Amino acid sequence: MNRLRFMTGGESHGQALTAILEGMPAGLPLSEQDINRDLLRRQRGYGRGERMQIEKDQVAIKSGIRYGKTLGSPISLLITNRDWPNWQNKMALEMPEQPVAKLRMPRPGHADFAGMVKYRQDDLRNILERSSARETTMRVAVGAIARKLLGSFGVEVFGHVLQIGSERTLFSGLATLSGPAYHDPAALQSWREAMARVEESPVACADEEAADRMMSVIDQAKAKGDTLGGVLELVAIRVPVGLGSHVHYDRKLDAAIAQALMSINAIKAVSLGAGYENAFGYGSQVHDQLYYQPQTGYYRSSNNAGGIEGGMSNGEAIIVRAAMKPLPTLVSSLHSVDVETHEARMAHSERSDVCAVPAAVVVGEAMLCLVLADALYEKLGGDSLDELQHRFAGLAREPLDW
Repeated sequence: MNRLRFMTGGESHGQALTAILEGMPAGLPLSEQDINRDLLRRQRGYGRGERMQIEKDQVAIKSGIRYGKTLGSPISLLITNRDWPNWQNKMALEMPEQPVAKLRMPRPGHADFAGMVKYRQDDLRNILERSSARETTMRVAVGAIARKLLGSFGVEVFGHVLQIGSERTLFSGLATLSGPAYHDPAALQSWREAMARVEESPVACADEEAADRMMSVIDQAKAKGDTLGGVLELVAIRVPVGLGSHVHYDRKLDAAIAQALMSINAIKAVSLGAGYENAFGYGSQVHDQLYYQPQTGYYRSSNNAGGIEGGMSNGEAIIVRAAMKPLPTLVSSLHSVDVETHEARMAHSERSDVCAVPAAVVVGEAMLCLVLADALYEKLGGDSLDELQHRFAGLAREPLDW
């Protein structure tokens, strides 16, 4: 990201999580509640662990805001870990009189083994605390600020679950918002209503029958001491044409989105639009043909490209899917090795979720918001919201429109 930068700090069971977001324009209305709304959404979901019963994440804005608006200076955020009192000895800053036993059995699928080798650690606690998905709490916090900036320009970002384990819904943005339907106000309203159902769903799924099946397979996994992954879909609507660029590899919008989503814990694949399916058809079947009519302007026959062509937004809905692997901390532990004795042991078992795909939806939304806000800001330039909005009003909407 070029205009917006953020950094997070903190360990899963440390005193607090922190973040600094730099580059936001001055004059954006912002409150702690704008952020807390998405933090609450991140803690939802059927299959979450007992940690979500302990932590009730509430952000404290420590800088960058005055009288309800951004100042253009860095915004610093703090979220206190409520579970910290129970971990003061295990996570003490100074060596305690009675340190806890070292953890030496790396979990397959986690950062434990590679992190211990890379940082020359003999206690995997020193790795797992930072590699924990607890860090994504702060991504959601800074992403909520980016969401607020996008909303000032009419851009909306949604997310929902397509699949958990073997159970899948046929409802998707690719089917619902492709082609002429995307330019139909009634279709967009129907999409918003579906996303409202997602907010009420225990598994963030708009399809109630599919949601019931998803909860059933989560129950089965829990009974076996196992975990489940799945597929999430993110959709951004009303994104203007021309965000990103075709001229350099590191300015392509789809590349930035893929990198941002792949950085989320347990995400193992990202696709734009029809994704892999685009590889199996003829070009005449795959590419989204272009049409024009005076009432709506330009529109496409489909949206297999997911709203991005040549590294740039093309005016259609941006549709991204991400595949999340099952979480690597299992109650029924996997085979591992004691890194001190080299003896065969079962992997360390840490408190964890059975399924976190609904929570990953919110993290994915946050990362997509950050990438799109950065691309929009880069396109418009300026230092204040008023300046950005003035330039936004002058954006070209089509060729020769300048």
